[in-house]
Amino acid sequence: MSGRREEILDAALAIADERGLEAVSMRALAERVGVTPMALYRHVKDKAALLDGMVGRLLSALLPTDGADGGDGVLSGEEPTWDQRLDALAHACRAVTQRHPWAAHLLFSRPAVTPDAVRAVDIIYLALVEAGVPESEVPRLERLISTFVIGFAASEASGRFTPGALDPRGRRGQLPAGELPGHSRVGRWLDLPVDLTAEFEADLADIRRMVVGAAARGGE
Repeated sequence: MSGRREEILDAALAIADERGLEAVSMRALAERVGVTPMALYRHVKDKAALLDGMVGRLLSALLPTDGADGGDGVLSGEEPTWDQRLDALAHACRAVTQRHPWAAHLLFSRPAVTPDAVRAVDIIYLALVEAGVPESEVPRLERLISTFVIGFAASEASGRFTPGALDPRGRRGQLPAGELPGHSRVGRWLDLPVDLTAEFEADLADIRRMVVGAAARGGE
């Protein structure tokens, strides 16, 4: 990626951080980098290409980097195992969304088409293959894993996991007794504070077990 294109995409990320994704336009971007809108088309041909480039720029933070520690990306140096690579990618995606709360919506709405975006998906493909998942099942499991990770990050960033104006007990109290039998069964767990980091780790452990199970079924 050229230095000028990187500058343009970083400026687009900055606009989204400051004013939201809907504020990102070719005109606003041209003003930010100090060029005419027409000059941008040498680097991004239209708004769709700009959004795809922003996805790639976000996902570039998930890729391995040189040195012992890849920061938000996958550890490099000593070769990590397939499950360590999946975990590192998931943690990096969550970290990116915590820094850029609007990012999850963009990641959900755009396909992985830029080189950096495709490389991030390839990390998952290769990890699943090395885990022993049948190649025919790899694309489906990649979609499942990506949807979970981005969905968790989106829900966390949007406040969906927070109790809102009422705690779980208060919400249940708005309905007549017996209206929520499922809630009644698990109510004492709903009233506990939620540690989202611990929950994320537990979910990743479940995903690892799912991958191992898919590999075992493929070997039968």
